[in-house]
Amino acid sequence: MVERQLRRRGICDEVVLAAMLHVPRHHFVAADHIRSAYADKALPTAKGQTISQPYMVALMTESLMVRAGLKILEIGTGSGYQTAILAHIGGDVLSVERNGSLAESARLRLQGLGYGDSVKIVVGDGTRGWEQEAPFDRILVTAGAPRVPGAYREQLVDGGRIVIPLGNQTVQQLTSLERHGDQWTRSESTACRFVPLIGAQGWDEASDAATSRVDSE
Repeated sequence: MVERQLRRRGICDEVVLAAMLHVPRHHFVAADHIRSAYADKALPTAKGQTISQPYMVALMTESLMVRAGLKILEIGTGSGYQTAILAHIGGDVLSVERNGSLAESARLRLQGLGYGDSVKIVVGDGTRGWEQEAPFDRILVTAGAPRVPGAYREQLVDGGRIVIPLGNQTVQQLTSLERHGDQWTRSESTACRFVPLIGAQGWDEASDAATSRVDSE
């Protein structure tokens, strides 16, 4: 996976590659998809959700510029695979998941893999960030948004970085934003498809019901 899918497609951050090599992806996919755990595609998990393809996980992590000791807000825990990658690198991760049962299963899975001390999973409206523990050095959003929620801008440190898929409910662009005081720099990379970011500062519940879970392609 690392050599054929990631290096060949331009992922070059050795810290990210090491994390992708060591986190056991097969622990995060449904039992009947174990044989495809390291394939270059998104796979079904619980509650009709999916785990993003390895390349997209690596690209988002590389774009976030994660390093040990950084305080990271992750929006959308899902299976916990992206969470584990961030924690393996050494991030102090607070992950917000809107589905309580997904949050609990991810929490148990991450604890079992030894990441429990580095990760805190909470249930709530991820579009509001998590003001109680702000500010954050990095914010990673694993759902497609029509715009950057104002809460993320407010809860990011000066010099911090946000990575978020921005666009409509059909296609988004993976977008990175960096804060410099009151100024923001923005860059875009690849097109992608993610579940809608549901909540007060994202899409509404009707969007979630109308859109099937299709992760990055």
